[in-house]
Amino acid sequence: MLNKDALEYLVKLGYEEDVLIDTDFGLFSKIHLVRVTLPKIETLQVSNLTSVVEFLKGNIDDYDGRLLVQVVSPYEVRVLTPLDPDRIRQEILRAVAILPNNIRYDSFVDTEQFNIMLQASFADKGDKALVLKFTGLIRDEAVKETGDNGISQKVTIKTGIASVGEAEVPNPVNLAPYRSFPEIDQVGSKFIFRMQEGPKAALYEADGGAWKNESMKRIKDYLKENLKELETVIEMIS
Repeated sequence: MLNKDALEYLVKLGYEEDVLIDTDFGLFSKIHLVRVTLPKIETLQVSNLTSVVEFLKGNIDDYDGRLLVQVVSPYEVRVLTPLDPDRIRQEILRAVAILPNNIRYDSFVDTEQFNIMLQASFADKGDKALVLKFTGLIRDEAVKETGDNGISQKVTIKTGIASVGEAEVPNPVNLAPYRSFPEIDQVGSKFIFRMQEGPKAALYEADGGAWKNESMKRIKDYLKENLKELETVIEMIS
């Protein structure tokens, strides 16, 4: 709310004095004033953490205030200014990771497509090699369920040049899909691995989303390590 001094200042700028009315309930103005907001910063978008580090270290916009780096998710980071006079944070930079678009969860795909997905879009760690070996040996025969809980399975696989045998499907398996920025070590998590006739295979996430918190922690640690020389002007939250 404008005070009396502010209204009297308007009079000095050329407004007539009768626009100010002094009453028993306070000083009123006949003129409706509108707050002029500050211009918005155009947000620059990048796709990796390296660009965030280089942008902040280079200070190409010659910004002399403190900045806030927010780890929004495993695949998004924002660089923000402090609150301006309008109590709004301006977004200077946004990093959004480019992630594989061929990863399919919760649905069965043929083993050839499944193997391509695993090799192209999963880091070489955990049970990746075991799952690839297993789906590569599967025979195009019925997948047998052993037990009535839907967890344990047996399938027919090739055990030699001319022989076949039964093997139990590994379950659960630990895999690390590319689902965050490439600069950090991809977080592994548990998946339910299922098979059915075709042969087909499917993966179901089984860690309750805990990988997201760990990925965000690794992003924060990466940025803190690479921006430690700027720690007096950078705040980090996640």
